[in-house]
Amino acid sequence: MTNEFSWQPDPASGITMQWIEANGQTLELATAGSGNKLALCLHGFPELNFSWRHQMPMLADMGYRVWAPNMRGYGRSSKPHGIASYALDQLCADVAALIDASGAENVTLIAHDWGAIVAWHFAIKKLRPLTRLIIMNVPHPNCGRRELRHWHQLKKSWYIFFFQLPWFPEWMLGRNGATPIKRAFSNMAVDKSRFPDADLQIYAGAANRPGALRAMINYYRALLRTKDGRNIGNAMVDIPTLMIWGEEDTALDIRCTDGTEQWVPNFELHRLPNVSHWVQQEAPERVNAIMRKWLD
Repeated sequence: MTNEFSWQPDPASGITMQWIEANGQTLELATAGSGNKLALCLHGFPELNFSWRHQMPMLADMGYRVWAPNMRGYGRSSKPHGIASYALDQLCADVAALIDASGAENVTLIAHDWGAIVAWHFAIKKLRPLTRLIIMNVPHPNCGRRELRHWHQLKKSWYIFFFQLPWFPEWMLGRNGATPIKRAFSNMAVDKSRFPDADLQIYAGAANRPGALRAMINYYRALLRTKDGRNIGNAMVDIPTLMIWGEEDTALDIRCTDGTEQWVPNFELHRLPNVSHWVQQEAPERVNAIMRKWLD
């Protein structure tokens, strides 16, 4: 395994990079802080652990050991073959293996986008004990299913069905050095100044790696083609849960947050106006302040 990484953190941030073995995969891991309290941060599509660069120093300052992996298929992490390799059960098993490897007794799971899909299922299935759960811009599975029955959400979810096509989505997103990946951030963002080209190039460069786009899109293919996401029992989450939601999300309607308390009794929602789907990158000061107060 090469010692190169797709993201070289500023030494002043306190973030370092390493490799870790988890569930048979070799994952790139950004780390900060130390101690027995683990904050495990799961990124989304088409992101990387780089998306947590604003939160990791704050969490470390609060006394957490912070781990942010590049999930399987992303960056220089392993890219197993086949759609079934990206089923939710496999993704949740990666999270369980990371928690086991950490040896931490107190675990807060923090997740955005696809990472939050995994986090919801991990918490529902109680695969490992969690102390707290922080979700950003992804609904509880039952709320998401409910909203998909309505046109206001179905029309926003068109890309999930587009991603079911063979090879064509990879070709589309990989054109011109994966320029469409960069546009996914800049076009959706409200405050586009938060996404300078140097940052966007990190995402595009990672997506351009051999096999990366196929792996990233296979998350969506597996979501519709396996039963993992439907086997969630009563779907209850019985740990304290914080949801932070950028209201100008063009992929997920704000009505997806309605009724979450039915399945998450200990629930707190913070809606951020004039903020897009990329909430923790576009509004890091507000997100960090909410997280710090809630975790304290």
